[in-house]
Amino acid sequence: MIEAKNMEKTYPGVGKVLTGVTFSVPDGQILGVLGRNGVGKTTLLKRMAGIIGGGGEILYDGKPPEKCREEIAYLSGDGTFFPEMTPLEYGEFLGGFYPRFDRERFAKLLDFFELGLASRQRAGTLSKGQKTRLELAAGFSRGAKYLLLDEPFSGKDVFSRKDFLKLLTAGLRNGETLVIATHDIEEMENIFDRVILLQYGGIKADFTAEEWQESGRSLADLYADAMGYDPGRYRKYL
Repeated sequence: MIEAKNMEKTYPGVGKVLTGVTFSVPDGQILGVLGRNGVGKTTLLKRMAGIIGGGGEILYDGKPPEKCREEIAYLSGDGTFFPEMTPLEYGEFLGGFYPRFDRERFAKLLDFFELGLASRQRAGTLSKGQKTRLELAAGFSRGAKYLLLDEPFSGKDVFSRKDFLKLLTAGLRNGETLVIATHDIEEMENIFDRVILLQYGGIKADFTAEEWQESGRSLADLYADAMGYDPGRYRKYL
């Protein structure tokens, strides 16, 4: 289980980006983190991964991130790979660093994400979309229990997104817990077990798939209502 307790993050010259964020995620749940640009989605995931510090506490089965690094995989479009390494070299590095890294699965995912021809090309020279796919292939091969995905659709075309969703639903093996920050609400709606909506650095709303399915409304509609979106706002500027 993931437990976030009163998480805070302040940046000099910016102010508080996270304010009193508290929630828990049971094992095996897929949690969506939604919100407009700049509300703190990436900051929240980095704080959860232990990449940045801040106030409050984040625990994985009662342990802080630094005590369970092998259990956590943070996947970002920015990439955690070494630019001078090829994808194949990066896989070998991860295999030596993480005992549970599955080299066979990594090779299959490189092919799935159409990176086979680029497997001997330096990672730093890959396109943004290719880098994102490399990061996903590496993350899903780590054998981690907790996967933190920051905008996994970044740089993907519509067909790659559909393939990724199929992989996501069919490729999870041992009850992994996923936290996914994304703008792609409609495409991810059938994937999420639950979503939290961030606004002004705090949690604006928190609801389960059962709640929006029973309401007869889409997740996008509930998101718009929670955020106070006015579909006629544009008329004021015509």
